[in-house]
Amino acid sequence: MRAGYKEVNNQQGMVDHRLQPYFRQSYLTGNLELDVTAVLTHHHLPKVAAHVARVAREAGQLANRFGADSAQAETAAWLHDISAVVPNNVRVELCATFGVPVLPGEAGFPMILHQKLSAVVAQEVFGVTETAVLSAIGCHTTLKAGASLLDKIVFIADKIQWDQPGEPPYLAELNEAISHSIDDACRVYLNYLWQMRDSLRYVHPWFLAAHDEFGSKT
Repeated sequence: MRAGYKEVNNQQGMVDHRLQPYFRQSYLTGNLELDVTAVLTHHHLPKVAAHVARVAREAGQLANRFGADSAQAETAAWLHDISAVVPNNVRVELCATFGVPVLPGEAGFPMILHQKLSAVVAQEVFGVTETAVLSAIGCHTTLKAGASLLDKIVFIADKIQWDQPGEPPYLAELNEAISHSIDDACRVYLNYLWQMRDSLRYVHPWFLAAHDEFGSKT
């Protein structure tokens, strides 16, 4: 059992009613890998299931390498995209019902809300209570200023094992950077995204704050 994941007997009525449309048919066993895979497979998201499995392996390896808690890293990685089962058109409203702040730009591009909603699902459905794990889930796409080591590890694991076809265009540079430090790896990806900012549908302020904090050595 991964860190922060409670073994539960999840009968349909035990899931918060606001999340029942997406999780009521899933019966959680306490085995995080099996449960996440079952939920995503039930919602016909096999590519997401394969992606989170790769990210979990990567996050565990990076945690061991950089001295973080590997169980926490794997838990966050397994759950980082769990809200993919929630349709874009209900994410803003669902965030509001759970008291999750939604920025104006996020409301116009609700896909980006999956990081915040995944933290909600991790807590409400999977029983994750560790603040560090929820934080890493909640900023895995954008990172944020003042990021913890665990935040950075899950962020980078997600970028190494990206969810698109082929090899990431930044991968060689990122792998070189990560041989020095996790911060250097974060800097590489943040600078890559900064260079791509004009083509992004939404430039998230958390990303901007992280980019400003890490800066560029060039």
